[in-house]
Amino acid sequence: TAKFVEERFREFGLSTRTVDYEVLVSYPLKRSLSVVYPSNSSLSLGLDEETVDGDGDSSGVIPTFFAYSPSGEALAEVVYANYGQKSDFDELKSLGVEVRGSVVIARLGKSFRGDIVFNAQEEGAVAVVLYPDPRDYATNATTEGYYPFSRWLPPSGVQRGSVIQDPGDPLTPGWPSSKLSERLNASNLTRLGVPAIPALPISARDALPIIEALGGPVAPDSWQGGLAVDAYRAGKEPVKLDFRYEANLTTATIRNVFGIIEGSEKDRYVLLGNHRDAWTYGAGDPNSGTACLLEIARIFGQFLRRPARTIVFCSWDAEEYSLTGSTEWVEDNLAMLKARAVAYLNVDEAVTGSSFSASATPQLDNLLFDVTKMVKDPDSNGTIFDSWCGKSNDCVGRLGGGGSDYAPFLQHAGIPSTSMTYEEKNSDFPVYHSLYDNYNWMKNFGDPEFHRHATVVKVWGLLARRLVMDTILPFNYVSYANVLEVNILSLSKSRDVNFFPLHFAVDQLRELASKIPSFTAPRSKNDILMLGERCFLDGEGLPGKPWFKHLIYGPTQTNVYGTSTFPAIADVISKMAVGEDKEELKALKQDLQHEIWRASRAVQCAANVLKGDIFS
Repeated sequence: TAKFVEERFREFGLSTRTVDYEVLVSYPLKRSLSVVYPSNSSLSLGLDEETVDGDGDSSGVIPTFFAYSPSGEALAEVVYANYGQKSDFDELKSLGVEVRGSVVIARLGKSFRGDIVFNAQEEGAVAVVLYPDPRDYATNATTEGYYPFSRWLPPSGVQRGSVIQDPGDPLTPGWPSSKLSERLNASNLTRLGVPAIPALPISARDALPIIEALGGPVAPDSWQGGLAVDAYRAGKEPVKLDFRYEANLTTATIRNVFGIIEGSEKDRYVLLGNHRDAWTYGAGDPNSGTACLLEIARIFGQFLRRPARTIVFCSWDAEEYSLTGSTEWVEDNLAMLKARAVAYLNVDEAVTGSSFSASATPQLDNLLFDVTKMVKDPDSNGTIFDSWCGKSNDCVGRLGGGGSDYAPFLQHAGIPSTSMTYEEKNSDFPVYHSLYDNYNWMKNFGDPEFHRHATVVKVWGLLARRLVMDTILPFNYVSYANVLEVNILSLSKSRDVNFFPLHFAVDQLRELASKIPSFTAPRSKNDILMLGERCFLDGEGLPGKPWFKHLIYGPTQTNVYGTSTFPAIADVISKMAVGEDKEELKALKQDLQHEIWRASRAVQCAANVLKGDIFS
């Protein structure tokens, strides 16, 4: 696929570059999982996905596994932990169920799979099994059935994925995995963000005999799922799981491919990115986005021969292995990107549902509104803005989580970013990372006429065109300040600490953003607009997550996929909410005040940049 993308870029008249890295990846060698009954009889689970007639030969598809799971074996009793969140493990304690020494089974859907594994590890589990419950991924198959008869995940569907928490190659944390780079010792990967206990993904079909055999107290109502059992129980007894997994951790060469249209200001870059690697066929994730990227490259290559700024089309490798392709490239070019990158526009899964949504750093909100008001919604009589936002401007998501390739650009390099998709509002992408994310699913259920793909091309392309052609960059930091003020008011409710420094810094940002000075050369004004976002980075990074440098938007402490505003502040507040010891609360209060000051310095830095001069 790297060769295919490179050839298309050349065909469209773009100059091309490829960049290779040598990175740590993992593959499954052996997998087995059996239910062991008190009689010592056992049931071996298949761990495979059934091929659907008409979908073609699946013999070349990688088996179901979790990347970076360590090898391991366990024969132990089983505990059901709902979605595997910290609150779920707290509930197990209240039910009197001991997790230590057990195999945890949990359902996917509420948080990053790797966080579930780490939560179970922290509670003393010896292995983890994760599955997509029919209630979350198949509406219990009560009315529509499942693929190939509807969009829902079949009973044998399995969600693959990575379980490492930080982006990039774990052996080169913070620097690129070039051929001659330093690499840390792979013998102690647990120090590098890799779980210490093994984990496997299984299907709902394989989860059924485990769940129906569990003993122990009946799980709370909110824990009951869609499997055909009388009741979900928390475990343990009377059954055990015989869990065996052997992984092959090895180094592989990955290749990023770039298509470039040089601008008049050739040293100012607007980057459009999508990853092309997939766990299976990847019709939705990522090939819907890849098709859109190639179409924009074709159009720009034909009609935009000399833009004002350079356009870089980025085709990332190894995104599924913890955003490795984009992360290594950003780490490799960090200083240059901080000095020259205008914005990064990401599309991962362009289409997996019927509802448009977009996320961005707030200085790009108004640009998103302007563009989506120009594009007709293929599913209604209005515009994309009408169906997305309606009468409200409170519709833009934020990019704090580490779920796609915007993360290294925003979280590590401080580059204004967007990401957009078509998804379903009230459900996850049902065939995500499974055998059934294929062309037939897309053609029959995702986007039968491919009108939504065309719409993503229009929105993505218009955003890029404005950013490469507008004389003055369409960044609005007044909007940024207004968004932050709302977030601060929410965080500061009933807190016995001083939020004034942060309020003052945001007021300064708003005031100075409203009167950015004019310059004889537009480039000077554009530079301060471009550099404002960089101020939100802090060299120390977030507490416990030092790779994530952005103090305004970051992942939550309990979910790498989740977005938190002022994440370090929010994390201390969440700890204070459950703290009881007076000395601990006193220390947390001091930590909170420190994080408020740290965030206020970052915001004040952005305000100072917008002044346009050191001595003004």
